[in-house]
Amino acid sequence: MISNSEMIRIRRQMQRRIRDVVAERRRTRLMDPSLSPATSGADQEVCVADNGPG
Repeated sequence: MISNSEMIRIRRQMQRRIRDVVAERRRTRLMDPSLSPATSGADQEVCVADNGPG
């Protein structure tokens, strides 16, 4: 069973990774304004791989 502190750590890690992906997509759109949300994949589901702690 996962402890409460471990669950909090995992949740924060997931939020950080999602925020990084969103920021990267935002940078990409700013660098290439010709990309529309439909072509940049902004509406696709974000899949985050768990590479362990850190």
